[in-house]
Amino acid sequence: MKYKQWRVSSPCPEGQASLERAGLPPLLAGLLSARGVVHPEAARRLLSPGSEPIPDPMLLKDMDRAVDRVRLALERGELIAVYGDYDVDGITATCLLTQFLSARGGRAIPYIPSRLGEGYGLNPEAVVHLSERGAALIVTVDCGITAVEETKLANSLGIDVVITDHHACKEELPPAAAVVDPHRPDCPYPFKGLAGVGVALMLALAVAGEEEAREVFDQFCDLAAVGTVADVMPMTGENRAIVSLGLKKLDPPRRLGLASLIRYAGLEDKPVTSVSVGYTLAPRINASGRMGMAEVAVELLLTQDPARAEELAAQLCELNRERQEIEGDIFQQCVQRLDTAPQRGAIILASGQWHQGVVGIVASRLAERYACPCFMICLEGGMGKGSCRSWGGIDLFELLSSCAHLLENFGGHTLAAGFTVKEENIPALAQALRLQVETACQGEALPSVLEVDMAVSAQHLTVEAVEALDLLEPCGTGNPRPVFLLQGAQVHTMTQVGRGRHLKLRLESRGAYLDAIYFSSQGAELGLYPGCRTDVVFYPQINDFRGRRDLQLQVVDLRLVPSLAQLERTVYDKYRQGADLTQEEARLLLPSRGDFVGLWRWLERQSTACTVVEDTPARIARAVSRVTRKREAPARTLLCLEVMEERGLIDVNRRTDRIQITLRQVEHKVDLEASEIIKRLRKILGEGL
Repeated sequence: MKYKQWRVSSPCPEGQASLERAGLPPLLAGLLSARGVVHPEAARRLLSPGSEPIPDPMLLKDMDRAVDRVRLALERGELIAVYGDYDVDGITATCLLTQFLSARGGRAIPYIPSRLGEGYGLNPEAVVHLSERGAALIVTVDCGITAVEETKLANSLGIDVVITDHHACKEELPPAAAVVDPHRPDCPYPFKGLAGVGVALMLALAVAGEEEAREVFDQFCDLAAVGTVADVMPMTGENRAIVSLGLKKLDPPRRLGLASLIRYAGLEDKPVTSVSVGYTLAPRINASGRMGMAEVAVELLLTQDPARAEELAAQLCELNRERQEIEGDIFQQCVQRLDTAPQRGAIILASGQWHQGVVGIVASRLAERYACPCFMICLEGGMGKGSCRSWGGIDLFELLSSCAHLLENFGGHTLAAGFTVKEENIPALAQALRLQVETACQGEALPSVLEVDMAVSAQHLTVEAVEALDLLEPCGTGNPRPVFLLQGAQVHTMTQVGRGRHLKLRLESRGAYLDAIYFSSQGAELGLYPGCRTDVVFYPQINDFRGRRDLQLQVVDLRLVPSLAQLERTVYDKYRQGADLTQEEARLLLPSRGDFVGLWRWLERQSTACTVVEDTPARIARAVSRVTRKREAPARTLLCLEVMEERGLIDVNRRTDRIQITLRQVEHKVDLEASEIIKRLRKILGEGL
């Protein structure tokens, strides 16, 4: 098991029935009711996000000031630098605002700092460079909320700054012409989950005004959707409308760059969903920033040249392959280090050999593998640039805030953040971080819990039923992909695919056969074998291949289901140790009269040929099962032998793996029910009290 605990919800019977009467398919109705959506009207609002009205951007604090300054720059013909971040959210936000301002006659240029050369956010060198280019206004997107000194520098050079961001704020805000961030403590905007590109879209809507807002929204919601999904923002509130309508604009895509990228990524002729954006398109766009070439993605999203779009899409895919190789190498290095020298509470690793652009992904994989927050630090010239990922509900921004005295700078979200630290301070930082994590979890291990919507039967898993789940799109935080549990499925066949990196399974459950894929896993390490039974937690998906649509389970986690004989042995060992048994365990172990009769008959037959009967428990149980014509039950057979020994019917000599049994000559009837062992089991069951 990847997760220590599966928390499985159950549908509300009355709520499910109500939703089914309203016309929803049973699987979807059960899922919604398990998530607490039990009224048809609430389901309608959830399943029709595009019908919600466009939010009022003027509710954002300082939006009026931002609009005034941007409109003034447009009127004056000033050079406006749209300054973004190098991840997908920042790249899409930069392209959105640059294209919007240019379409309104503005002189707008995109600027994204080099991840490897400049690092995250507004930096002094970039401010000076933009001043030399003649910029009169810098509008930040997806960054800038902590750029106090950089904003002061821009002001001293005669440049106004409008900050739009969605990251957590520190106490001091930059002295900008406007600071638009829903996380400002004094911001009345009700929805706090906007991505950086979402805030940029709000600025565009506000500048355009109410009469043009719908047209602007329709024009740019595709970029906003990609950035919002990629930044793992909550799929609730405004984000559902942004992403829902944006995904529709991607099918088919209107932008040459996105059309080419979709084609090169193998998504052509397939529906574009939040999953395909998050796992296929976003990593390719992200690769440009991670490899220090964010300008490739920016040009791709802005180009009007079909040939150039093809070249750039191919380049992004190649950069992504290169990123994957580097990431894999670093991950293996880290695993070897941690296997040699384990770390508890939090993982803090540093090296001067790592690629700064990919350590965030490695941190995410390590956090999941070791079930704790992970901090990866790239060293160069006595300084360390760190990326960190959370686990178990640990708030990274709060954690870094508590260690601010050891840091040169930091910023980010609850779940992902970045920081800069002097190399000499890393040991003290590691100690402080571990102490904070230990305090936060009160000395207990961080939870490794998998939330499961509900258990399902194989008969309910049809192509039609799973297709109906598409109504939940867009999925994400707050509205996750459906996760189901299939219990007791038998592994029919298992095959390594993808050069041995993934496991393909053929499962059988109550006569129904299902295909499953478990990425980045192997059968041997999981203890799987053909014929074994397993509980499987999975995402349901439709595999569309050459016009044929088949159901496939994408495995999230699985666990072997012990056979009844294995379960009985576990209970027997528990009984032998003197531990308390549950009623179900006692019932499982309690022998029947037929068990005793079958064992005694077999012993009598064997004793005619030899004085002492000797064999292994398993072979004895197998032989007895042939007499009783029941299944083999080694643990119960062992218990029968104990009872017979206690009641004076046999003598038992136990060896390491074999048992010697000698029958006694008994002249009278023996009441096996008088056995203290039997009495103990019946007392647990509430019998014979």
